[in-house]
Amino acid sequence: MLLRVDITFGVVLGALLIVAVAVAALAQLGRAREIAVAGVRAAVQLGVVSLVIGWVVGAVPPLLGFVALMYAVAVRTAGRRVTGNSTWWWAAVPIGAGVAPVMTTLLLTGVVPTKGIAVIPITGILIGGALTATVLGGRRALDELHARRGEVEAGLALGLLDRDARMEVARPAAADALLPGLDQTRTVGLVTLPGAFVGMLLGGASPVLAGAVQLFVLVALMAVQAVAVSVVLELVARGRLHREERVPRAAPRGRSDGTGRPAGP
Repeated sequence: MLLRVDITFGVVLGALLIVAVAVAALAQLGRAREIAVAGVRAAVQLGVVSLVIGWVVGAVPPLLGFVALMYAVAVRTAGRRVTGNSTWWWAAVPIGAGVAPVMTTLLLTGVVPTKGIAVIPITGILIGGALTATVLGGRRALDELHARRGEVEAGLALGLLDRDARMEVARPAAADALLPGLDQTRTVGLVTLPGAFVGMLLGGASPVLAGAVQLFVLVALMAVQAVAVSVVLELVARGRLHREERVPRAAPRGRSDGTGRPAGP
């Protein structure tokens, strides 16, 4: 058993959450409340999932419903992290474009058995990876476009299309979203032993089988994240996903602009 779940476990877990919140508050990171809420939510959500997982994996309708719920929550979370306006729902495209073809291929080829106990964790891992890549790629691209707005305008002045001018500025920044997954894959076995590997070992699998499963997860994640970053970058470059609020229309000529003077020259 990896962890002993008892009263001591609960006390230590609570203490670690308090430490995380306290450090974030003392360092003025601005995320103390979010850390606290995330910790409590994780405990509640995992508790509920632990209670209903047996029912979910036993029949197709609840299985599909649970996968749809995971996808919807990921879209909402990623979209709201990237932007606060009504374009947040575009986050559904990169997450779906990354996860759907990879998961379909794995199921059709039989690499992942069509059983709930296998589909739910693999789908969850892939959706989580797509969520992270979408958030990082989208935020970095939009931040870069805001900071280097002058370069975008310079590109337009040189004759570039709006999409191409934005892409030249945003692409290098968005590509950084792939670094966490790349580093995890490059250092696996040397720096960390990821969850899938440890879980397989604890379940009684051989080290070779555990290593194969972990390798499969890491490579699948790189494919999902590469697609997600590419798609969210395209959406940002085309202006589908943005942070700008709608610009008010100019007052018609000859009408007052609100200062008591005519709006026209």
